[in-house]
Amino acid sequence: MTPGPEQPRDPSVIGVPIKVSILIPAYNERYLVRECLRRVLVQKLPEGLEREIIVVDDGSTDGTWDVLSQVAADNPGKIVLHRHARNSGKGAALRTAIDLAAGDILLIQDADLEYDPADYPALLAPILRGDADAVYGSRFQGRGAKRVMMFWHALGNRILTLLNNLFTDLDLSDLWTCYKAVRAPFVKGLPLRCDGFCIDVELTAKLAKQRCRIYEVPISYYGRTYDEGKKIGFWDAMSSMVVTIRFWLLDDLYGEDRPVMKALHRLERAQRFNAWLADAIRPDLGARVLEIGAGTGHLASKLCQRDFYIASDNDEFACLKLARRFALRPGVRTMRVDVTKAEDFASLRGGVDSVVCLNVIEHLDDHEAALRNMRDALAEGGGLILLVPHLPWAYGEVDRIAGHRRRYVRKELSELLTSAGFSVERIVEFNRLSFPGWVWNGRVLKSRSFNPLQLQIFDMLVWLLSWADPYLPWPGQSLLALARKPDAGA
Repeated sequence: MTPGPEQPRDPSVIGVPIKVSILIPAYNERYLVRECLRRVLVQKLPEGLEREIIVVDDGSTDGTWDVLSQVAADNPGKIVLHRHARNSGKGAALRTAIDLAAGDILLIQDADLEYDPADYPALLAPILRGDADAVYGSRFQGRGAKRVMMFWHALGNRILTLLNNLFTDLDLSDLWTCYKAVRAPFVKGLPLRCDGFCIDVELTAKLAKQRCRIYEVPISYYGRTYDEGKKIGFWDAMSSMVVTIRFWLLDDLYGEDRPVMKALHRLERAQRFNAWLADAIRPDLGARVLEIGAGTGHLASKLCQRDFYIASDNDEFACLKLARRFALRPGVRTMRVDVTKAEDFASLRGGVDSVVCLNVIEHLDDHEAALRNMRDALAEGGGLILLVPHLPWAYGEVDRIAGHRRRYVRKELSELLTSAGFSVERIVEFNRLSFPGWVWNGRVLKSRSFNPLQLQIFDMLVWLLSWADPYLPWPGQSLLALARKPDAGA
């Protein structure tokens, strides 16, 4: 069966959300939180969505916890409560709520009455249409009732939003809005460091670095004065400027438990290296291409001008990002594929002219099964383009952290491909440029990853030095192989 070329522009591409987690951080809101929860409970959601309400009491001292406990008891099974032993800040409360959330969409709701749950449908609509990954409710766009804000508060908001936009390359009108809805995969597992109100700045910076599609919708706003209980203040504004610059400088999107996604993010930023690699493999590509381990699509975006191109990965979050990235590209399809499972290739057998598999099989226990599955996907005479790390003695700490099981030598790779049913056309060494740095970092310094500055310098030099790569006197960092599926009559 030949895979179809079209990528439907539909929420099903990225998984239809079925549950909304409403996250409510609360601190000393005894007199307002009951009414807030009543409004949240009665607000209708778009058809087909379930509701989960998670309230985190951030060490309140005014009896807020007693009120929350009573409301939860009056609504059994509808509200999840958690209590901090001491006041740690809005950011800390949101981190706890995010960890507890099981929804497909996370919606942040303050415990006061400044924001109206009647705006939920508007907040959720762009995500449910498949257009957005995050939606901000803007108090500065023109729909619904809005209490006139305090002048200095409003001016500070606009200045800080402008500063944030300069560093994130966004065009937000309201950075500090407390109404945000985000698809859960873009937040769950995200290392959020800020404990206080600057969580809004940090979250925005990290959504921008993930290239999330952020929408704004107008909302109603019933603001409070400081006499009425407003808590954000001058020093929060000052801190936000530091936080804006901090997370502009730092690549802090993935924790130590997601080393592969961290590496993919850094690799995506190495645009010159990616262009060099794409140029190296493009001449051998056919009209119908399957890419295994496409990650976030940094190479697929350079190679997908084909009759059709299938960008696949086995990581759920990577597939989400691929589907979002190529949703409007005709001829590009995304799939979740485990390269070691033959059943994942059932619809692909004999359907592609080229399989691209770059830096994948070294992660696998059964790399030969993976190669056989890729061979089965190819039409007769079709080619496998394979990139693997070179030389077992160069295996170091960076390899271990990246999840590499092994590195290869040319003879071993040739025998492996032949055993899997391929005819080996050529195997060449690639990327001698980075080999000394790899050995120095991984074997000598025992580094767990590459310094982002090192990667940036390397990427800056690629265009200048890539022409000399075949002539450098040391080994290549990788082996680049082209192997073909023999004709049945051969």
